[in-house]
Amino acid sequence: MQKCGATSQNRAQLRASSQLRRVSLISVIQPEPRQLPRPAFVIREATPEEFATVGDVTVTAFQHGPYGHLPTSAERNRLMRDAEGRAASGTLLVAVASGTGTHAEGTVIATASLLRAETEHSRLATGEEFELRLLGVLPEARGLGLGEALTRVALERAVEQGASALVLDTGELNLPAQRLYERLGFERISMDQMRDAAQTADVPLVAYRYPLQRPDGEVLVRLMRDEEIDAVAELSERAYAHDYSLSDSYRASIVDVAGRADEHQVWVASDTETGALLGTVSTPRAGAVMTELPQVGEMDFRLLAVHPDARRRGIGELLSRHVLLLGRLRGVPRVVMNSGPEMIGAHKLYERLGFERLLDREPLLTMPDGRELKLLSFGYSI
Repeated sequence: MQKCGATSQNRAQLRASSQLRRVSLISVIQPEPRQLPRPAFVIREATPEEFATVGDVTVTAFQHGPYGHLPTSAERNRLMRDAEGRAASGTLLVAVASGTGTHAEGTVIATASLLRAETEHSRLATGEEFELRLLGVLPEARGLGLGEALTRVALERAVEQGASALVLDTGELNLPAQRLYERLGFERISMDQMRDAAQTADVPLVAYRYPLQRPDGEVLVRLMRDEEIDAVAELSERAYAHDYSLSDSYRASIVDVAGRADEHQVWVASDTETGALLGTVSTPRAGAVMTELPQVGEMDFRLLAVHPDARRRGIGELLSRHVLLLGRLRGVPRVVMNSGPEMIGAHKLYERLGFERLLDREPLLTMPDGRELKLLSFGYSI
């Protein structure tokens, strides 16, 4: 891994400098806090103290499902009760009440397990796939959209870890679940692909797959790792300086990868054979924003950069489509972004992907030297 070209001391000097030395790209205006309605539940990872409760919720949820009238095998009951084992095999998600409804704040009302392939409790995932199992909602909490919310969070958690796809199965009689997965974009898997899993199931199964990476497998998109901060800073600086003149303030913003990662999400595209970092883009965490451009419910993104040596490999398009994937997973109505007027190549990419200009949201900014600069705004309706 190459070391970042700018030293930490130089970056600190860049951050402290407010003087514009050249015609430059501008710093994005920070958004004002927004007040949104408090949701009825919060989804997070289960704590060890909640494992027994999660087991109870799982058992109760499936007892009130389409197969609740059938006897439960000892193996199946052990699986549902083993919340600790499922947590060790991946991520154990819970939905807890926020106290705005009939359940007391902090009450576990639903759960789902996101499992790595070939771990103790996974049965369908292989290779780099992740598997969603034992999604259960308490009967009195149904109708709140918990199943959809847990599935969307599981998909994003899988994306963050670079999963190639998320797979899952459900019983043939569980028609509401099948309708949900198909509405979210899961693809149905043929019985030939799930023969081994079907042999271990207590009931006839239907299985689904949601692809999360480019099919050729040559490039992987995932969250940046802590040890990659300097490399991503260098990549970003080289990408922007290759094509544009940068002010000190904007250069400081570009290389402040650690600061962005503290508050938002920094994604990288890496070569699966060599591990080289090819590009990066930053998005807000779910429910947050990075700039003042988004309207309520919309998602924005910033600082898409492709290493000059990795151009013509479709990395810019891949990262843009990754942002749109996140928007779909989060259920946002539109993905938006600002771009400087000189970024002609980026504008052509966004327009080719289906972004449209948001002419009524293009601010005219006055620079410190008195010049006026109009930011271009683009939006993609999901």
